[in-house]
Amino acid sequence: MIQAINNSEIDERIRLNLKRLCEYPYYQKEQIFAPSDYDWYGDKEGRALLSFVSHYKISKTKIPAMDYLISALADKVNELGYLGPIYDNEIHEQQLSGHSWLLRGLCEYYEQFNDLSVIKHINEITDNLFIKNAGKFKGYPVDRSGVYEGDVSGSVSSKLSEWILSTDIGCAFMSVDGLSHVFKITKRNDVWELVREMAEVYVSIDKVKLKAQTHCTLTCARGLMRMYEETGETFYLDCAKEIFRLYTECGGMTLTYQNINWWGRPDTWTEPCAVVDSLILAAELYKAMDDEKYRVYAARIYHNGFATLQRINGGAGTDSCVTSNGEHTLYAKMYEAYFCCTMRLAEGLWYISRNADLLYATLNGEVRKNNGVYADGDIIYAYVTGGAEDYAKQFTEKDGIRLCPLVKYYKVPENIILKSKQQIVFP
Repeated sequence: MIQAINNSEIDERIRLNLKRLCEYPYYQKEQIFAPSDYDWYGDKEGRALLSFVSHYKISKTKIPAMDYLISALADKVNELGYLGPIYDNEIHEQQLSGHSWLLRGLCEYYEQFNDLSVIKHINEITDNLFIKNAGKFKGYPVDRSGVYEGDVSGSVSSKLSEWILSTDIGCAFMSVDGLSHVFKITKRNDVWELVREMAEVYVSIDKVKLKAQTHCTLTCARGLMRMYEETGETFYLDCAKEIFRLYTECGGMTLTYQNINWWGRPDTWTEPCAVVDSLILAAELYKAMDDEKYRVYAARIYHNGFATLQRINGGAGTDSCVTSNGEHTLYAKMYEAYFCCTMRLAEGLWYISRNADLLYATLNGEVRKNNGVYADGDIIYAYVTGGAEDYAKQFTEKDGIRLCPLVKYYKVPENIILKSKQQIVFP
């Protein structure tokens, strides 16, 4: 039995997210540029621009701050054309990561509006922040013993060699995403060479041992898929496949098809940014290989992983990591990660709206227990308490337990979300 995505659900999710981005002060002209002491240089501006263009692609709606961000950018960058300090002899990992999002936003804006001034920004950032560091990624430090482990919003953790490192371990390689988009637009050979260098280095790193951040790793893999699409080189496809295998089979993904923020740290939290990445990556692997397992992953990520990540205010927040040997209950942790995940959700909703036909769930017609988890085919069932159960659409009783599909939090008031729990694992 097939359960297609409900189009009205997607429309409502999009409406709520658009409303949040249009109304919350953090995304308005007055605040759209991060303060100078925010050391994720370019990150907010890039994620915001990408989210704005994503909604423009969905509905042709222009969020008020979008064009302002583009017109004001020239007055905000330093003399080399990027945001933040100029490091002559050091590499600031978070500056690279943040500017990957800025490159993505600028590239998307250029593709929609053909604004040649944006190409100037793209080339200056690429030349003066990234190309200048070509040849240095093989020296990326992989020994993080004794280093501060980090919070939801990553921060500078230490300086090793010439690298100013982040608690979002591996986030320098997130830049494969932004640079691959630059290559798509410009076809610059030096950009291809740099992406190849970064890909070869990151694939060689033991990300499980390093406890790399899953979001940055999945974002890198999406960039690898873009390089495969642009070049046809199977090296990039093979790298993306390996990253997805590590994610799904080696402790990166929860039982609810969300992410564990770092490999090897299931006591942390999920991150909607990474759940978006994982869905897009799975679906793109399916398109490239016509392998049904990737489509099934993408569908399960939507129907389960997206269930609780979007809040009723249109934003996105973090949840508990449900695993067999750890936390058995799904519940909200940070109500809204407005500084990253709310913006990142927009591209996810755009992608889902364009690929909804691939994301159908397959049902058996019966809820069954497998390895402690109840499910009907692709749909996970839970025992819900705390008030969210009042928002469930259907119930079934199994083994004396009243179960329902995961309650979708975009319909549930904040006060109820914060006191509700959904038990997933039944030992």
